[in-house]
Amino acid sequence: MDLATIVGILIAFGSLYAMITLEGAHVEALLLPAPMVLVFGATIAIGIAGGTIKDFIVSAKAVPGALKGSSYKPSQVIDQVVGLAEKARSEGLLALEQEADKVSDPFLKGALQNIADGTDGEELRMMLEDEIESKTKSGRTASKFFGALGGYAPTVGIIGTVVSLTHVLENLSSPDSLGPMIATAFVATLWGLLSANFIWLPIGTRIRRLTDMEAERMTLLMEGVLAVQSGSQPRILGERLRAMVPSDAPAKGKGKAGKGGKGDKSKAPKAKGAKGKGADSATNKEAA
Repeated sequence: MDLATIVGILIAFGSLYAMITLEGAHVEALLLPAPMVLVFGATIAIGIAGGTIKDFIVSAKAVPGALKGSSYKPSQVIDQVVGLAEKARSEGLLALEQEADKVSDPFLKGALQNIADGTDGEELRMMLEDEIESKTKSGRTASKFFGALGGYAPTVGIIGTVVSLTHVLENLSSPDSLGPMIATAFVATLWGLLSANFIWLPIGTRIRRLTDMEAERMTLLMEGVLAVQSGSQPRILGERLRAMVPSDAPAKGKGKAGKGGKGDKSKAPKAKGAKGKGADSATNKEAA
């Protein structure tokens, strides 16, 4: 679970609260129902109007996942695929059907079942690529929806301010109340800018990032299971999958390989020393 979005939004609103407190103002002056209802209600309504009801439902369902984050770790995926390769190499591809029953991921489960059923490699690749494309398309739809809300919100806030200022101009005969009324009028603009930059745009960006991560995970699994189907050696498969992982997300196996390499180097001086010792013994015998 990655709570970056929740933590970031809380810190942003905390910074706003700190500024209000340091300025000697009151939070209650910003929590006005009228501008908040206009900004949030109209912004979401315009977003729905710009797409379809299905787009709105897909976007709403993506919010909990965006707040929760992703637990994707390339090392775990690689270890899982290498384990499947070892299983298939020792017991055959039909053994993957038993492994499919133990897997909770629908994408990997379906791929293993198709391999056990004898699906052709090219046909399986097309099926998996179509599934990846369908998954990423839903994520892009949700990301665009919240990005659109981030563009609408400031304009809706300005509309609210104009409406409030119109009300202010109707009460010019009461100069004592003009100051508070003008201040209240600009609350709508504030909430428009605030909701766009503190809520809608971060959520849209977060969904796009999680969609990219999910596509990377599914692609890694696809290449792995296709290599298992073709009979790739587990060690070579692991190295190939680690090469697909970006450098900012190193796979777990790299550290072990590096450690092993150092171990081999550390044995070299001992062998050299042993050789040297044998040569000295031979020299001493000749001298004798």
